[in-house]
Amino acid sequence: MKQQILNERNAFRFKRFARKAYSAFNSMHKVVNIGVIAGFMLTFAHKAETSAQTTENIKHSGMDIQELEEVTVTASRAEMLLSEAIQAVTVITRAEIEQSPVQSIQDLLKYVSGTDVRQRGTNGVQSDISLRGGTSDQIAILLNGANLSNPQTGHYSFDIPINLSDIERLEIIQGPSALIYGASAFSGGINIITKKSADTKASFKLEGGMHALYDIEASGSLQANDFTHQLSAGYTASDGYMENSDYKIFNTLWQSRLKKENSSINFQLGFNDKKYGANTFYSPKFLNQYDDTQTIFTSIRGESGDKLKVIPQIYWDRHYDTFDLVRGGSPEIPTNYHRSDVYGFNLNLQYTSPIGVTNIGGEFRNENILSNVLGNEMNKVRGKYTKSDNRNNISYFIEQNFSYQSFALSAGLLVNNNTSLEEDFHFYPSANISYKIVPSLRIYTSWGKAMRMPTFTDLYYKTSTHRGNPDLLPEESESFEIGLKFKNHMMSGHANTFYMQGTDIIDWIQRSPGAIKESMNHAVLDKIGYEVAFSVSLNEIFTILPANNKLSTSYTYLHQTKEEENDNVASRFESTYAMDYLKHKVTIQLDHSIWKGLSAYWKFRWQDREGQYEQSQLLKISDYKPYSILDLKFNWKFKSFNIFTTLNNIFNTGYVDFGSIPQAGFWFMGGINYLLN
Repeated sequence: MKQQILNERNAFRFKRFARKAYSAFNSMHKVVNIGVIAGFMLTFAHKAETSAQTTENIKHSGMDIQELEEVTVTASRAEMLLSEAIQAVTVITRAEIEQSPVQSIQDLLKYVSGTDVRQRGTNGVQSDISLRGGTSDQIAILLNGANLSNPQTGHYSFDIPINLSDIERLEIIQGPSALIYGASAFSGGINIITKKSADTKASFKLEGGMHALYDIEASGSLQANDFTHQLSAGYTASDGYMENSDYKIFNTLWQSRLKKENSSINFQLGFNDKKYGANTFYSPKFLNQYDDTQTIFTSIRGESGDKLKVIPQIYWDRHYDTFDLVRGGSPEIPTNYHRSDVYGFNLNLQYTSPIGVTNIGGEFRNENILSNVLGNEMNKVRGKYTKSDNRNNISYFIEQNFSYQSFALSAGLLVNNNTSLEEDFHFYPSANISYKIVPSLRIYTSWGKAMRMPTFTDLYYKTSTHRGNPDLLPEESESFEIGLKFKNHMMSGHANTFYMQGTDIIDWIQRSPGAIKESMNHAVLDKIGYEVAFSVSLNEIFTILPANNKLSTSYTYLHQTKEEENDNVASRFESTYAMDYLKHKVTIQLDHSIWKGLSAYWKFRWQDREGQYEQSQLLKISDYKPYSILDLKFNWKFKSFNIFTTLNNIFNTGYVDFGSIPQAGFWFMGGINYLLN
């Protein structure tokens, strides 16, 4: 048995220990490869196998190189190791993305505790994403730190020019996070981090499936001295699973990076194009709606310095939307045309001292809308656009991170001014404290405030079915949370309970079935809940199993109550968003090997939604019903090829996430992915 183990050798490359000043690896100023026996702990390795080796020697020896890299997250204004983050941060890694039976970021978020994905269209067409019972307008969506939250409506916040293969990880912070992600992070934020290194020279993916689905994706990278260039492009289309649910989606993203010793410059340029049938998306009275959107995004982010870091970023995001309530247009119902522009500049000065890391900086953000529906009448018509609105958002922040032995503290203040408000400044403080009881167990508590401005749709949208309100006030929230986080070589997880109160909550209120929905500040919203989640490495318990066999599960409970602020708004009125929330959510995920390079990845979720919806044909109010979904992916790795099959909604469950829009039943897909290293 011993001889058999000795014949199977791996090499681990330790890449990121530079933040530890006392690290031996840091003092060497190089990547160190350490050979070990069959991937077991170094403690049990023969000393002849633990000598430092060059990468080339390892490659020629036939050993498999595995890179061990500590994950850093933006759980504060300063990057920190995930293991040291004070708040409960959910991270979806690149490996988990590749293993999941999904077609989009929205699909990935279905399996995250506390995250509500209300789908209108499948496979990334359109979904409303919310955190801890909020709405899709109440979260901040960032791409590498640039805030892409759409000021027109949260329905379009995930019209992002990015392919799944571009993503290094997703970071999700639940609860008010204004200090980290800006004032718009009313109930939390999601930061999408793309790959920064050229880990493969090229890749190509081809996929097909039911409902005439096909997906083509290609990417390439080039490393030239200190420069790294990456380009990806993807196109996916389907006839849809029901009438008027067809779609065509194109994404392309260019990334360039210049990296020196203590400085770097990152450039991004992306384009997203979506065309899709929108069956009953926004009104159950119209089955034949249609949407056509385009997004152009670019940003430049720099970083320089060591003890004092200067981190500037400038970004611009333009979104076009052409919407027909009747596909193909109608003389009675004109087409809606919208163009929203967001550009901003932020600067973070980060100083490391004996008392910790201090961050001081600010952000300027401009939001503009041109439309024939949203905004105020323009003095001069610009093509299809007859209305417009514009507002500036200016924020200043200061944050201090401090740690001493087992104690850690992060506290700060965001000062915000928006030109559409009469008050000069709004203040949003936050504080996070944690204590490490033992090396594997940490207790933490968090408190914070945030706000969100009304979208241009909230303010101005006016049709035969909806009526906006230009006098809306911003929403504000305050949250308190306490929890435990634990992690050892065998398992990890967290448990927490939280309370949040929102004031001046914006919602679309319907006074009776079939009546016009009106936008208004109408309630104080109290929510209380708790989350429990854990993940266990099965191969650590059952040693006969190969590596990467894992079981994960989570449960989230949420309860919301509403106090009416406006006596003219009766509690019997239907709430379109604020009181439609996931009360219970259970997820179970099992990853396991089958034979050699063949693995299976099971994803199960059960959820029970609080709230009601209007049935499209019967025009009556119905309660949401609980449902469960099981998804499965098989993946076979063979040399440079990954061959996979995906089975979504295996039991063909019928359900609705939002309104009366029926979701897809069983959907089979399969494909092949080639990697050129």
